[in-house]
Amino acid sequence: MNTATSRKIINLISITGMAFSIALAIYFFRLGFFNDPKALQSLVSQATILGPLVFILIQILQVVVPIIPGGVSLAAGVLIFGPVQGFFYNYIGIVLGSIIVFLLGRQYGKPLILSLVSEKNYNKYIGWLDDQNRFDKLFAWAIFLPIAPDDTLCLMAGLTKISLKKFIWILLLAKPASILAYSMLLVYGGNFISHFL
Repeated sequence: MNTATSRKIINLISITGMAFSIALAIYFFRLGFFNDPKALQSLVSQATILGPLVFILIQILQVVVPIIPGGVSLAAGVLIFGPVQGFFYNYIGIVLGSIIVFLLGRQYGKPLILSLVSEKNYNKYIGWLDDQNRFDKLFAWAIFLPIAPDDTLCLMAGLTKISLKKFIWILLLAKPASILAYSMLLVYGGNFISHFL
């Protein structure tokens, strides 16, 4: 099998996988799994053995398909599975989704990125890509902080010369802090604020 044929097969598999992911995400979205923690909890609890795997798949989808709000599924993971297991499942799903997004950005470049990210956001972060060392540092900080647009930056990181190995290490080391902070804020922030009102 020559290189051109291999590339066509890889592209076909990637496009099919992306189409399946989008279709599944839309199906889950219509059923309310991404904006209603109770619906998500019902789905996961019905699949007792596969519950964690279903939840991880949902987390991967919410990263790969950027129309889905990730905040609800982050909080739902903690509420459904408890703080330790919920954190672990959130972490696995988000890291795997981020790696997929990075590889898609690297494979298909600017046309795909502009189809998933607004031109305003693209223009906002494209300047980060000019200096690789600067990008690596900014990217690591952005992944560490819970308020950064991680999915957009992971997608755009595919346009840089950052190695997959370095990208994964940044995710593995920096992502836990933002997942923990964001999950705790979503789950317990409301209760904390209500004590002062």
